[in-house]
Amino acid sequence: MTLQQLITSAWPARAVTVAIVFCMALAMPSLASAELKLCNSTSSRIGVAIGYKDKEGWVSEGWWNVDSQSCALLIQDKLRARFYYVYAFDYDKGGEWGGTINMCTNDVEFTIKGIDNCDGRGFKKSGFFEVDTQEQIDWTVKLTDQSDPSQAQSPADNSNQTQAPSQAAVTTAPGTRRR
Repeated sequence: MTLQQLITSAWPARAVTVAIVFCMALAMPSLASAELKLCNSTSSRIGVAIGYKDKEGWVSEGWWNVDSQSCALLIQDKLRARFYYVYAFDYDKGGEWGGTINMCTNDVEFTIKGIDNCDGRGFKKSGFFEVDTQEQIDWTVKLTDQSDPSQAQSPADNSNQTQAPSQAAVTTAPGTRRR
C-alpha cells in the first residue's frame, strides 16, 4: 500500500472519530461557572444596579438593562462575599425593587466607590435589598411582576424571597437555577 493510499483510507475513519468526539463534547453538560445572575421574569424591561463590599470598601455598579423574560450576568467570577445588594426599576410600568440599604447610583452607567454623602458627591441615594448568597460561589436572583404564592420557596431549597411594592425578588441557589 502506498503512503497516499494509506492516508486516503485512514482519513474517513479519523474524520468520523473527530466528529463523534466533537458531538459528545457538545452533548455533555457544561460545568457551572461561578457567577451572580439576575433573571427578569416580568413583562417589562428593567434596569439593575448592584452593590457589594470589596477589599477597599463599598462599591455600587449599574446599569444592566434586562429585557423581559431574560437574564443578565452581573458578576462572572466566584462570589467573594456572602451578601450582595440589588436595586432595580421597571422602565415600562414604573415601580422598583428596593430595600433599606442605601447606596449611591447615577442616571448613566456607573461604578461608585463608597456609600456616604451620595447627594454631596453628585449621585442619587437608592435603597437596595440584600441578597444572602449563603456563601455559595454561584447565585441567581429572580425578579417577578408581583408576589405569587406558587413561587414561594421552602427553606430547604436555599432560596430567599424579598418583597417590594407590587413586585417580588426571589434569590435562587445553584441547585435550583435554570440555564
